Amino acid sequence: MGNQVFSCFIDRGFILAKAGGYVSMVTMQNWMFLSSFEEFRRQVVSTKLIATLVHIGYNSFPSMNSKVAQAVAFSILNRHVPNAKGKFVNLNSAPQSANKQGLFLSRDRSADYEVALEDIAEIPGSPIAYWASAQFRRAFRAGKRLADIAAALRGVETGDNEKFLRCWHEVNSRSLGIGLSALSSESKWFPYNKGGGYRKWFGNRWLVINWGNNGFDIKNQPYPKGSRLPWRAANEDHYFRTGITWGGLTSASVTFRLCDYGAVFDSNKGSMMFPSESEVPLILSFLNSRVVAEALDILNPSLSTQKEDIGNLPYIEPSLDTRKELASIAKSCIAISKDDESHGEQSWDFRANPLLATSLSQNEHLEGSYVKWSENSAKNVANMKCLEESLNRIYIEIYGLVDELNPDVPIQEVTLDINPAYRFGDNLSEAEQRERFRRDTMAELLSYTTGCMMGRYSLDHPGLILADSHNSQDEHIAAYEEKVGKPLGQVQFKPDADAIIPVLDGEWFEDDIVARTREFLDVTFSKSTVTENLRFIEESLGKDIRKYFCTEFYKDHLQTYKKRPIYWMVQSPKKGFACLIYLHRYTKDTLNQVLNNYFRPYLQKLEARLAQLGLDQLNDSLPTRERTAARKEAEKITKVLKECQAWEQDALLPLAQQRIELDLDDGVKVNYLKLQDVLAPIPGLAAKED
Repeated sequence: MGNQVFSCFIDRGFILAKAGGYVSMVTMQNWMFLSSFEEFRRQVVSTKLIATLVHIGYNSFPSMNSKVAQAVAFSILNRHVPNAKGKFVNLNSAPQSANKQGLFLSRDRSADYEVALEDIAEIPGSPIAYWASAQFRRAFRAGKRLADIAAALRGVETGDNEKFLRCWHEVNSRSLGIGLSALSSESKWFPYNKGGGYRKWFGNRWLVINWGNNGFDIKNQPYPKGSRLPWRAANEDHYFRTGITWGGLTSASVTFRLCDYGAVFDSNKGSMMFPSESEVPLILSFLNSRVVAEALDILNPSLSTQKEDIGNLPYIEPSLDTRKELASIAKSCIAISKDDESHGEQSWDFRANPLLATSLSQNEHLEGSYVKWSENSAKNVANMKCLEESLNRIYIEIYGLVDELNPDVPIQEVTLDINPAYRFGDNLSEAEQRERFRRDTMAELLSYTTGCMMGRYSLDHPGLILADSHNSQDEHIAAYEEKVGKPLGQVQFKPDADAIIPVLDGEWFEDDIVARTREFLDVTFSKSTVTENLRFIEESLGKDIRKYFCTEFYKDHLQTYKKRPIYWMVQSPKKGFACLIYLHRYTKDTLNQVLNNYFRPYLQKLEARLAQLGLDQLNDSLPTRERTAARKEAEKITKVLKECQAWEQDALLPLAQQRIELDLDDGVKVNYLKLQDVLAPIPGLAAKED
């Protein structure tokens, strides 16, 4: 609505101004680029003259600290002067946080643009792209519109994303329809393309949509009285087909990715195009080239790249040999990106932690495995950078832009998770990036270790093991043995019997998370000592492993799983007691097991320790230092006991007695809130989402 209002003000200004008068305003920049204003721009170009224009862009209103509020200041002559040139000042190419007022006053005025609007009117959509070079304008004339080769298509609007979308890891794995079609599958949840962050070639696969029975639940929502249809679905005949997808809202360049995993796609963020399947690598190579990044900046440099902008890209057909070369480069880039994505737990193709690959861990200690892994990762990053630069050089030559565009790809734009520069950004030095990468790699190993404790993963079988629901832990263990193909007594590392792992600041249980981690390291790196491997982990984390599990593990888990955790921290308000449970092994008896098998025994241990400390304080034969330490520890335990006893009565016992059942289809958000009184809080979980 706001977009339309400011264009009405501009139009009204033209009516009020005399012929030969000027209309001067500061407005949002959207009218210069968005397809919804195309007719308005054509009117301005054909009947007016933009005399001066200052393209402020980012940081137009510093007090708002907004990337969305991008403004332009202009003075438009209220009559047409054929071929007359206006003056354009570009402040938008500066860093986003730049002081635009200071930049305007101190700029090099020789860098301002003087352009006749007739010269840029030939660009499809008539964007006010005053900076577009003559050669780029020729490219738009010479090339076919990409829409004539492969149109960008909109998909579905669910009408209620919270109800019909999930992260794939939330739901029952038996109901996932990956690589299938709703028309031929009994599955309920299918991959859903909805944009995502800055990543090229492959990835950003985490959402699934309830499209069971060909979208029956979405299509049969109750009709809201007095409002529009709550859902819209377009181009359904293209769902689950191989194509190309991209994000729709970004302050960086738009990035394009292969979708070959059978997906439904969004109507806005995550639209798709469908070249013939044999042409997909070639078109993807074009879309991820520097030429397209610059062309899209001409067509629409705003935050919201639209399908019309993609369709207006100028496509110049390469020669046959060049087509083969470009397709080959794209296939190599896709393969590297696929492999990179599969190394993270957030991927449904994840098989095992890469540090445990046979090629890395043969007779090795953990540090040696990490060194090999980081070296291999650096080689893959360098290879991807080289491939992308080769692709850029070819397209720059095809489009005659050798004097205008640089084929080099900055290291932070190599969009692989194994690339620290991409992963952590420009705010860290190279040394800090490497340090952070090592820290996060060890955190990922500990996450996988926890997954093996829970039975989600196994050293004896790749990929997901337990990621569904059963009525009892006996049924879970039976399912584990069936999936692994071995009885529990023969596996390398046994999953926990009840999927409850104590996370405490001391060694109160023999099978707590630290003890089980030591056991895991002993199994996986049997040729080295647990002590040296723990040393390397703790050096990488920058802290003792027990402290990491108590203070940082859950934060990392929430980040990895996008605030939709699968391991839940049952925790008293002041963290006197904590343990992890696994969502996919939760039963209505889980909290009773926490209460009776862990929490109450823990309190008994604390009381026994408190009694011993009381005796120590009265023991005159002990040094004063030891008696003082005993007093301080006793004070701490007393506080923990008081807190935990109140928590048991107020929260843990009442919830355990209710024997609450969870439905995985409801997602983490609904289920977590059912037990929130005994769980670590997740900031923003209860907020409504897009």
